[in-house]
Amino acid sequence: MEELRGKKLLLTGATLFSMFFGAGNLIFPPFLGAQAGVNTWPMAMLGMALSAIALPVLGVVAAARAGGLERLAGRAGRRFAFLFTILVYLSIGPCLAIPRTASTSFEMAVPPFLGGGLESWTGLLQLVYSLVFFGLAFLVALRPEKLTQRLGKLLCPCLLLLIVVVFAACLLHPVGTYGPATGAFQVQPLAQGFIDGYQTMDTIAALNFGIVVAINIRAFGITDQRAVTRGTIRAGWIAGGMFLVVYSMLAHVGALSGGAFPGSSNGTEVLTRLVPALFGPWGSVILALIFVIACFNTCVGLISSCSQYFHTQFPRLSYRAWAAFFSAVSVLISNAGLDLILRFSVPVLGIIYPVAIVLILLSFFQRWLEGMAYVYPVSIAVTGLFSVLYALRDLGAPLDFLAAVPLSAQGLGWVLPSLAGVAVGLALSALRRR
Repeated sequence: MEELRGKKLLLTGATLFSMFFGAGNLIFPPFLGAQAGVNTWPMAMLGMALSAIALPVLGVVAAARAGGLERLAGRAGRRFAFLFTILVYLSIGPCLAIPRTASTSFEMAVPPFLGGGLESWTGLLQLVYSLVFFGLAFLVALRPEKLTQRLGKLLCPCLLLLIVVVFAACLLHPVGTYGPATGAFQVQPLAQGFIDGYQTMDTIAALNFGIVVAINIRAFGITDQRAVTRGTIRAGWIAGGMFLVVYSMLAHVGALSGGAFPGSSNGTEVLTRLVPALFGPWGSVILALIFVIACFNTCVGLISSCSQYFHTQFPRLSYRAWAAFFSAVSVLISNAGLDLILRFSVPVLGIIYPVAIVLILLSFFQRWLEGMAYVYPVSIAVTGLFSVLYALRDLGAPLDFLAAVPLSAQGLGWVLPSLAGVAVGLALSALRRR
C-alpha cells in the first residue's frame, strides 16, 4: 500500500500551511508581541501556540480520524452536526474569513502607495481590488487537485522567504528592545495569548481543510482511505511545525515594534510601523507582497473547501457554481472594511471556538466513550450555552452573574461548565447502561 512520504509529504504539508496562513495569521502574532512585550516569552506565546497551533493540528487529526467534520460533530446528534457544520463553513467562508483575506491584503497593498489626493478614491479602488482578488482566487480554486503544485510548491516558499527576510533584518538591525506588557498581558499573558489565538480561526478551519488535502493526496495516486487519512495527519504535523517557527518570528518582530513604536491598534499597524523603518520605501513593497500572497493562499483554500462541502450537501449546484457564489458574496462583504469584519468576528468565534475545542478533545477519548451516548450531547449543549451567554455579555447584555464562574476573568468561563457537562454525560450514560 503506497503511503505519502518524502517530497510529496512535505509539499502536502506546505500546501496545508499555505491554506491556513492568511490574514489572521499575519495580524495577530505580531500584535500579541507588541502588547505582551517582555511577557511574550514564554507565557503569551505559549498561550497562542496552544490555541493557534496545537488545537488546529489536533483538529486536522480529529477530523481525519473521524472521516470529516460532519461525522465528528454527528457524535453529538445529526441535527447539531448539520447546523454546526453549516455555521463553521459560513464563518470560515463568505461571512468572515474569506472577506477578511481581501480586506487585509488591500489595506496593506494599496493605501500605502496612494498619494496626490487619490485617498478619496479608496472605496472604488477597494471594490476593484476585491473583484480582481476574488476573480483570480476563484479561477485557481476551480482545480482543487492542483493546489499542491500552485500553493505548496510555488507561493508558499515565496511567502516564507519574505517573512525570513523581515525576521533576519530585525536580528541584524534591531530597532529597539521589547516594550512593557500592556492590558491583560500584564497579569495573565498565558490566558490572553490563548484567547488571541482564536482570532486566527485556524481551529475551525482545520476541521474543514481535510477535504481539500485528501483530494491533493489522491492526486498523487494514493487511493487507500487509511493511507489518505495517515497522510492528512502527517501533513497536519508538518504544517504545525512550520507555524511554530513562523509565529515565533512574527511575535519577535511585533515585540520589537511595540517597544520602538508603542500604541499600535492592530497587527497591520504593528508591521507597517516596523518594516519600513528597516527597509525604507521597499518596506511597504515587502509587506504588500507578504499580505497578498498569504491572504490569496488562504482565500483559495477556503473557497475550495467550502464549495466542496456545499456541493456535497446541495448537489443541484455544481462545485463551480458554489465557488462563484462564495466569491461574489465575499466581494460584497469585504468592502464593508476590515475593522467591521474584525468586530463582528469576535463574538461569533467566541461561540464557535469552545464547541470546536470540546469536540476535538473528546475525539481523542473516543475509545473510552463508545456506548456513552450522553457525553457528547450534554457537554456540547452546556459548552454552547455558556459560550452564547458570554458572547451576549460581551455585547452588553446584563449577565453579570457570569463573572462568578471560575476562569471567567481569563475569558475561559466555559471550561468548567464543559467539564461538568462531560461528568453529567458520563453519569447519565452509566445509568442508562444499567
